Amino acid sequence: MTTALRYSLLDESLIGTRLTDARRVHLSLPALFVALAEDGLRDFPALRPHQRHPWHAFLVQLAAIVLQQAGRSEPFATEDEWKSALLALTPDDQDGAAWCLIAPPERPALMQAPVTEGSLSAWKNTLQAPDELDMLVTSKNHDLKATRMKQSAPEDWLMALVSLQTQEGFLGSGNYGISRMNGGFASRPAIGAMPVGGWGTRWARDIRRLLSSRTEIVNSLDLCEQSGVALVWLRPWNGADSLAFSALDPFYIEICRRIRLIETADGLSALTTGSKAARIEAKSRNGVTGDAWMPVDTAEGKALTISSKGFDYKLTSELLFGHKYRAPIAQTLTNEDGKQGIVMLARGVTRGQGKTEGYHERRVPISAKVRALMIKKSTDRLAKIAEGRVSDISKMRKVLWKALAALFANGAAAFNDNDSVTDKASRFAKAFEQGEDVRFFEGRLGLNEQLDAVDPDAVLLAWYLDMAKRAEDILRNAFEAGPRSGEQRYRARAAALGRFHGGLRKEFPTLAEYRDHERKKKPLESASSAAISDAEPISNNSLPAQLEFNL
Repeated sequence: MTTALRYSLLDESLIGTRLTDARRVHLSLPALFVALAEDGLRDFPALRPHQRHPWHAFLVQLAAIVLQQAGRSEPFATEDEWKSALLALTPDDQDGAAWCLIAPPERPALMQAPVTEGSLSAWKNTLQAPDELDMLVTSKNHDLKATRMKQSAPEDWLMALVSLQTQEGFLGSGNYGISRMNGGFASRPAIGAMPVGGWGTRWARDIRRLLSSRTEIVNSLDLCEQSGVALVWLRPWNGADSLAFSALDPFYIEICRRIRLIETADGLSALTTGSKAARIEAKSRNGVTGDAWMPVDTAEGKALTISSKGFDYKLTSELLFGHKYRAPIAQTLTNEDGKQGIVMLARGVTRGQGKTEGYHERRVPISAKVRALMIKKSTDRLAKIAEGRVSDISKMRKVLWKALAALFANGAAAFNDNDSVTDKASRFAKAFEQGEDVRFFEGRLGLNEQLDAVDPDAVLLAWYLDMAKRAEDILRNAFEAGPRSGEQRYRARAAALGRFHGGLRKEFPTLAEYRDHERKKKPLESASSAAISDAEPISNNSLPAQLEFNL
């Protein structure tokens, strides 16, 4: 029985979109490219958060491959032109099989390699839902339920296919990962600039960046300038052979698993089987593959792998302003990106050994002043200020942690051997650092404000004051979790506040000097305000004013 071609992206309106006027429509792939070129799309309603970057990268790489082969630098204007150009990429499949979700097993289907055996009879693993196919590991079924997309549409399978085939890692024997990550348990994070506009503006911008960088990618990685393998799913795969990395086109779109979609009486499902080797032999590359969105550790020559912390303030400031990582093509700003409204967008899924440790996304606005310095590649000053802030948060956390430990140790000076004390202190100190992470770049007194300020030292001092207040608020809120009996409570809270303010004076001399200067301008109201009276009653909810030490 011959399998018919079904669900052609070239001819059928399978991809659900929402237009900028909020209307929902379904488009074919050529129609989607026309809409993107006109920046007429708001979003893709069926797209799950962790699928956002793989889908964007797929659309950018595919369009760049089409335009490069056609000798063009600008997108086509009509659907017919896009369809013809896409078919030109698959000369052996002019009926469009390679752009269908379902095709005979001996022929390519979209993101599915031809089966050399010509039959799927030996493929026993059946997946009933697209989220069962997708790359997220949800074995315990806690945070994100698995196999819940029973009522799915072809576009759900499309998104799952692209997600799995372009960002999955190693998952046991026979399940190899992609080439564009540093190791089987790594991840494919992405960072790039977003100019003002919608999906289409960013899509067109990243296509231009890829096309203009093609020669650089070829020369640095020894890839094929002409006639390289661009669409890896076109090549038959028996599961034992690997493609040489040097045989690839610099914009290649890969696959990593043997998968075929089939149609049954109940709808679409997938058959999968293992492989004896990775589809692309690129282990020695350590994820350095010319990926337009992948930062590379210059010292180690390895692609970035994000931890469960994701794009925290430390990593993000290093990626934007530091020198540890080589900025990817999509992150590098040009004059064409405009002067206002630029945002750096970082996305990625943290993978682990048999687990997933979260989807992470962060957006950092780039001011006109910072943009100008980044274009000139004069970021040393920016890096120094950012590094200073990272260091200051670390110092404030240390001051707070020691004060918290003193509180939970009932005022004792030694507490390092008490796990209960250190665990409690770390839990409260973590909340402080998480708060500083959220406000690190944006908002009042954030890094952006300091970078743009005429007097950055004044902004820094104001930030010190605010940060010290937030840390002390956390310490005081922790009083309720400390000792409860009268004498112990008094001793613990007094010791905690004393250690906190003493630590501030030691770690932040600028702040101490400012406070000393302010005291000289405004004498203390009474000599007793700096003393502690043993006879003073202790409130159950707060300390008396005498315990509110000043720097």
